[in-house]
Amino acid sequence: MARYQLILAYDGTDFAGFQRQGKARTVQAVVETALSELGWQEDTILFAGRTDAGVHATGQVVAFSLDWRHEDKILLNALNAKMPQDAVVQSISRAEAEFHPRYDASSRTYLYTLYHAAQNQPLLQRYAWRIWPPLNGTLLNQAAAPFIGRYDFSSFGRAMKPGSSTIREIFTSRWTEKENGWIYEIKANAFLYHMVRRLVYLQVQFARGTMSYEDLIKGLSERVIIKPGLAPSHGLVLSKVAYEGRTQGYVD
Repeated sequence: MARYQLILAYDGTDFAGFQRQGKARTVQAVVETALSELGWQEDTILFAGRTDAGVHATGQVVAFSLDWRHEDKILLNALNAKMPQDAVVQSISRAEAEFHPRYDASSRTYLYTLYHAAQNQPLLQRYAWRIWPPLNGTLLNQAAAPFIGRYDFSSFGRAMKPGSSTIREIFTSRWTEKENGWIYEIKANAFLYHMVRRLVYLQVQFARGTMSYEDLIKGLSERVIIKPGLAPSHGLVLSKVAYEGRTQGYVD
C-alpha cells in the first residue's frame, strides 16, 4: 500500500463543487468513483481545497492510498481513462505516508479573470466575469495592495468551522493586464469561505467608483458589515498549492 499525490484540473461549470454532497455531481465523487474501479477501498480521498460550484482548478491536490503494483504512469493513464471529459489527472507521484494536501500546504494561489466587453462573449463566459465599461488598472491595484499581510479577514469571509481562526496571511495580491481584461492573483497561507470572490467583488466596486477606499479597507482593522456581494464563481481558478520543504504540489 502506497500513498499517492495527484494534481487535478477541472472545469467547474457542471460540478456542484469539489466536496461530496449526497447524490450531486461533485469532483470528489467522480475521482473516488474512478479510483474505486482500480481497487481503491478507503472511505474518502484527501484534498487541498473545497472549491465551490462553478469554480475551476488547474492545481487541485489530492492524496490517497492504494495497493498498486504497476508504474505511476500506468496509474495516471488508467485513472484518466475513467474520468469524465471535464476533469483530468495532470500528474501523479508517490508521497510520504502521512502527507495531507490540506494541512501540509504552505500556500494556495487563486486566479480570477475579468474581461471587458459590451456584450457577452460565449467563448469567454464560462471562465471570466464580464465587466463593462472597462476598469482602470491603477485603481484595481490600489484596491488590491492593502490586503497583503496578516489580518483578521472575518469581514471578508467566514471560517469553515464555527469558532476557528479567521486570521490569514496574504503574500500576493495584484492585478495583471491581459488582452481585453485583467487577471487577479492572490496567494495566501489559507483562505476563508468565499474570501477570494468577496475580495474581487469589493475591489471591482472600488474601481467602478461605487465604494470608497476607506470602506474597502475598514474590515482589515475592525469587524464591520461591508457592502454585500460576491464575484461570480466561474471567473475563479485554484491555480497552485505549494508545500514548503516537500515536493511541490502543483503543475506549472
